[in-house]
Amino acid sequence: MKLLEDIREVLKTLKHRKPSAIYCPRCASQKIHLSSSFDYWLTPRKYFCEDCGYLGPIVMELEKEEDE
Repeated sequence: MKLLEDIREVLKTLKHRKPSAIYCPRCASQKIHLSSSFDYWLTPRKYFCEDCGYLGPIVMELEKEEDE
């Protein structure tokens, strides 16, 4: 039963989590976005950085740690 409660707790936090900021893995710029409107629902995600020209599927995310 403890495992089921832990799973429920994790799912609750994922559902209510705000989107985190994404950054370019090459230059750390926040000027990064999906390269096409078809990305994410029709084809795999590819991101494009306006500052350095990076084009690829990997981005960095920054999440705030919560104190308990």
